[in-house]
Amino acid sequence: MKKMFVLGMAAGLVSLSACNSTPREQAADNIESNTEAVADNLEEMADNATTEAGEDRLENKADAVRATGQNQAEDMRTNDADTNLANGM
Repeated sequence: MKKMFVLGMAAGLVSLSACNSTPREQAADNIESNTEAVADNLEEMADNATTEAGEDRLENKADAVRATGQNQAEDMRTNDADTNLANGM
């Protein structure tokens, strides 16, 4: 239930933030929102982990997901999607 709530909130925030943005900025915001939601879910799983090693592994994965999302969003904002094949567009 928490996951659905987080994803619903993320979708709501994305729609509100999209009011005066370009399509590229909206896509970058979507990337950030989605990866943030995934990272938050991983951190909640880490809080419920039964071992320290499991908790550390999940927290590291959450950090990596956040960093990847931020890098992809930044790439989306700063590079031309028609000429930059690295951003997957």
